[in-house]
Amino acid sequence: MGCIVLTHYTNLGKGRALKTAFNYCLSLSEDGYKGVMTVDADGQHKLTDIIAISKALEKEPESLILGARNFSGKDIPFRSKFGNTMTKYVFQMFCGIRITDTQTGLRGIPFSMLDMLCHVDGEKYEYETNVLLKCREENVEIKEIPIETIYENDNSSSHFHPVRDSLRIYRTIFKYIFSSLLAAVIDFALFGILIDHRIDILPATYMARLCSMLVNFAINKRVVFKAGGDVKRQFAKYVILVVISGTLSGLIVAAATKYLAPLPILYKALAETLLYFINYYVQQTYIFTGKSRNHFLNADTRRKGR
Repeated sequence: MGCIVLTHYTNLGKGRALKTAFNYCLSLSEDGYKGVMTVDADGQHKLTDIIAISKALEKEPESLILGARNFSGKDIPFRSKFGNTMTKYVFQMFCGIRITDTQTGLRGIPFSMLDMLCHVDGEKYEYETNVLLKCREENVEIKEIPIETIYENDNSSSHFHPVRDSLRIYRTIFKYIFSSLLAAVIDFALFGILIDHRIDILPATYMARLCSMLVNFAINKRVVFKAGGDVKRQFAKYVILVVISGTLSGLIVAAATKYLAPLPILYKALAETLLYFINYYVQQTYIFTGKSRNHFLNADTRRKGR
């Protein structure tokens, strides 16, 4: 039929399949392709929608184009509605990414991105989510084109498991939560000890935060965001964030203690919860970022140079 079929003799997951395909496409760079299309094989996507995404990619060859389905219909299978709806709100809350359909398999991908996408973490369904996070990190514009929502036989051919695969998708966020909780335990313990020794609230906040931030920085850089880049520059940015958030926390606790009941530990817990989401967004977006966008935009030039 004129198709080239790349085969894994054992099931290595959707993420690995996509990376194998992207790696193969890189060998075709001399043919001047603008990008590649990914299309799910379970009958969800109409030919007219595939063509629409392809034309959108031709017009904007440096943007990731997503075919966005509508999950508000009553005939949508529960596991598909659950997985996509949950991921959509998690992305908005933690990552600042407003995307209607985070799990769509119909995507138009610029050829210049393929080199980068071959190195994105994930072997299964979490890979496509990690691609979106990487695009956010590298300031790649993401555009959505509405497409029809089609499920054949209640989507029985899909291998997506709503709990297991959702856990994989949220893995980065879970690691951030663990890192933050560990740092919070250190922070709160030292803060309580210092308050018991009659240290003023603001100095106690700074001293406790200084100890906890060293642990948090190391875990977030190496385990959560797996960031490369200049450690000194990242640490400087991180210290600025800690100083600002620590000051805000201390001021909130001090003001609440002065004008309300003397319950500094409770106020600190409320203040830290408020700042928690802001800190994640700042770290994800401005501190633990990867290489510059030129890392993949100039991939073709680098390959020819080698």
